[in-house]
Amino acid sequence: MKAWLVAAAVVVAVALGGTATWQHYVGSVENADLLGDAGRDRAGSPRQIDIQSAPRLSGGPGGGPSADVQQQLDSEPGRNILLVGLDARPEEDRAAARADTVIVVHVTEGGDRAFLVSLPRDTRVAIPGHGTDKLNAAYAFGGFELLARTVQQITGLVFDAGAIIDFAGLRKVVDAVGGVELCVDEETTSVHIGWDAAGRETPPYRLIPPSFRPERIAGVRPQVYHVGCRHFAGWEALDYVRQRELIPDGDYGRQRHQQQLLRALAEKVTSAGVLANPLALNRVVTAVGDSLTFDGNGSSVTDWIVRLRAIGPSDLTLLRTNAGQFHTEQRDGRDYEHLDATTADLFTAARDDRLGEFAAAHPDWVI
Repeated sequence: MKAWLVAAAVVVAVALGGTATWQHYVGSVENADLLGDAGRDRAGSPRQIDIQSAPRLSGGPGGGPSADVQQQLDSEPGRNILLVGLDARPEEDRAAARADTVIVVHVTEGGDRAFLVSLPRDTRVAIPGHGTDKLNAAYAFGGFELLARTVQQITGLVFDAGAIIDFAGLRKVVDAVGGVELCVDEETTSVHIGWDAAGRETPPYRLIPPSFRPERIAGVRPQVYHVGCRHFAGWEALDYVRQRELIPDGDYGRQRHQQQLLRALAEKVTSAGVLANPLALNRVVTAVGDSLTFDGNGSSVTDWIVRLRAIGPSDLTLLRTNAGQFHTEQRDGRDYEHLDATTADLFTAARDDRLGEFAAAHPDWVI
């Protein structure tokens, strides 16, 4: 979901041609050392890797890959960006929030295609220094760097950049482009937004821990998104792509809806109605700049804009893990998702910069 907030920034920068106006907005993006030691070391010597030698980190809380493994990581072709969306509740501290959305973006060595892969938040993983838990717990335990190291363990990918954006930021960007057109593919009932008898907005469900099972609140009518294509305002788009509890395919359905929103947002940002309208353009770049925390791993935002300038909406391929099918196992009363062998092949293809071949061989994995 958050990937094409970055894309929005890229498209706008290209449209402005690197002018002083763009430099003003680049300055508004918060830069931070998110990746830490999980970022690629460009000084590494090239070395071939395969699935048998896929890098796996050792466990200590401060430990990273060995020099030999780091060398393998640094030799991977193409560039990888880790995108994290936070859904902290108003009373929560952002630093303690769990990563609600984790997306790996692989940009080909030629810089002309990008592949987006959403990782299930409930994937059972070994988190360095913290034992075994769900993937989205890594951010709460150790921030972006620990999450990046955890994703590196399960994918074998090294990261060239990272970004964080919260859900409020997504709503701002969608509103800044005047909303988006989305086609709802399954009836989706919101557990977050509803209306009481007086027409006041209020949650229609309670989410009961520890599994956050939804429990209907009497007298509250939930927002329902019916199958079909229509215009979505920012609040609707945000609410729609957050839903997983009451749809048949759960988190996989949510991932699909998120990626569909990414494509719709990219198409809207690149439309003449935005690029040719200075006021609309100003709203978009301001929303992106105010919402984004970015780590270019030694490269500036402008450098990344230049690298990605050849990629447009038609050059995006959206991929699902596990072919969008549940692989759930229960441990100690908790449900976890595990990734299948073909997902491991997907990660191997990403490491070898062959995701185009993977997508052609597995069309049912393409969204």
